[in-house]
Amino acid sequence: MKRITMISVHPDDETLGCGGTLLRHGAAGDRLSWIIVTAGWEPKHSRELLATKSAEVDRVAQAYQMADVTRLGLPTTRLRELPVEQIVDALGSAIERSQPDTIYTVHAGDVHTDHQAVVEAISIVCKPFRQRPRPERILSFETLSSTDAAFADAHRAFVPNLFVDITPHIERKIAIMGMFASEAQPDPQPRAAESIRALARYRGATIGREYAEAFMLIREVQDAR
Repeated sequence: MKRITMISVHPDDETLGCGGTLLRHGAAGDRLSWIIVTAGWEPKHSRELLATKSAEVDRVAQAYQMADVTRLGLPTTRLRELPVEQIVDALGSAIERSQPDTIYTVHAGDVHTDHQAVVEAISIVCKPFRQRPRPERILSFETLSSTDAAFADAHRAFVPNLFVDITPHIERKIAIMGMFASEAQPDPQPRAAESIRALARYRGATIGREYAEAFMLIREVQDAR
């Protein structure tokens, strides 16, 4: 059994980016942990909306059979206003508790500044010379409406080098995304069901499979035997 930690900057990042892969891990009997970095805040978001989003997270966590969910509650869209140390400390404590073998998270080149701040913090928390946590693998995924919305820049491009066949799980992935009703978009917007299916179909065609998810392998450590 592997210990898998999913770090979402915002709820729904995990489903857009690697929902099918998480379902594969669950089917294999791996232990899934979910760290959600941000939450809405008043007065920008109404109390009713915050309650709706919290209930959505509960339903999605149950759908993935997450062993535990950690909500850091940092203010969404405002991570760049916080001291880096605050994000590092919060993430470090959460990752320490989950003791992951593998971490999945967002791409450093995404247009959303919250995503950029979190990847920076993860790179600090997971420095190789630290005693803990020391995950064996760290991977980033693409997030529709964030990765694809970034301006063209070779240094920020998402260039996948690892692909996961999610053909048996594509319908369930799309159904789980539908649980985020507050984030729903109609066709042809990026988060619409058919857009999610189209990206998975394209990534699948890249490797000769029906549907797939793509990742950038940031680091992998294989211990001596």
